[in-house]
Amino acid sequence: MNDLFSPVKMGSVELKNRIFMAPLTRNRAHDDTDVPTDLAIEYYSQRASAGLIIAEGTQISKMGKGYIKTPGIYSDEQVAKWKEITDAVHSKGGKIFLQLWHVGRISYHSVLPEGEKPLAPSAIRAEAQTFVDGQMVDVSEPRAMTKDDINNLIEEYKTAARNADKAGFDGVEIHSANGYLLNQFICDGSNHRTDNYGGSVENRIRLVNEVVEAVLEVMDAGRVGIRLSPTGTFNDVSDSDPLTTYSALINHLNQHKLAYVHIVERFPGIDVSNKDLHIVEQLIQQWQGFYIANGDYNLLTAHDAVKSQRADAVAFGRQYIANPDLMERLKAGAALNTPDQNTFYGGGAEGYTDYPFMEDAR
Repeated sequence: MNDLFSPVKMGSVELKNRIFMAPLTRNRAHDDTDVPTDLAIEYYSQRASAGLIIAEGTQISKMGKGYIKTPGIYSDEQVAKWKEITDAVHSKGGKIFLQLWHVGRISYHSVLPEGEKPLAPSAIRAEAQTFVDGQMVDVSEPRAMTKDDINNLIEEYKTAARNADKAGFDGVEIHSANGYLLNQFICDGSNHRTDNYGGSVENRIRLVNEVVEAVLEVMDAGRVGIRLSPTGTFNDVSDSDPLTTYSALINHLNQHKLAYVHIVERFPGIDVSNKDLHIVEQLIQQWQGFYIANGDYNLLTAHDAVKSQRADAVAFGRQYIANPDLMERLKAGAALNTPDQNTFYGGGAEGYTDYPFMEDAR
């Protein structure tokens, strides 16, 4: 009988349990170079008992950045620092994937090269904010991507996957959720293009498929996953018929035999409609491979998801911020540390590497 603590093979990667660490933006990289700090070595290695760590969203290029102090994977210096992080995780027996990220229109001109406009499928400004220069600001008006922009973007994803491999990651996750660039192309609320990347469902999912194919040119399918949020509206995305749209996308993804699909089923504290729950369940059933559930799970609901074979693993977010030994705590039925939301984004060691382990708490 499968449970949260049983080993599993995901794609071509052997994992020691099914308690995964979700990708979590923490805004602690060097802002001028997008290089992770030394603190990140300790932060990730502290959490190596997770079945899989999916490292934070990491921009594939300078134009992919939307927030201050988020890391990149496009320079040799970044690759070298990430290699120190993956080595530290591996030395403790852990496995770690990197989430490849491009924010698209969820950006502000001051964080982009030479103050450029953010890139987007269409020149539609999002009703969203980002954090720059010590304050929350409305995101900038984007410009619609040209075909050359799209071709360059696909190459950037390929290069990022190659760099992640050099950095020692066990695999990569393509971020196609939460209102960022690939998600913007998928949704008809943000994609008003009239070329072959807009309009029909097949056109709107074209870029995601081309990015997946590009990444698979440099990395085995068993080491590539993708994150989706089919019913999400975060960062001002919307789709008029998400079941039809994402069903078409899942059909394509099934052909590639990816390591996994990772779905954001709900956000913590936000009620989900029965219609949205139905959509997610339909898509889970349609997906033919390894499934990672994500969305306000606790020990009991995660255990039920795996035991019933609805999911193969469950990704935890906030719980992993506050509990570096979350797997051990769940296994022992121990109390959890309470996360400090004031230290989620930005800062130093406080609220990052100083949460007590179970033994220290005793």
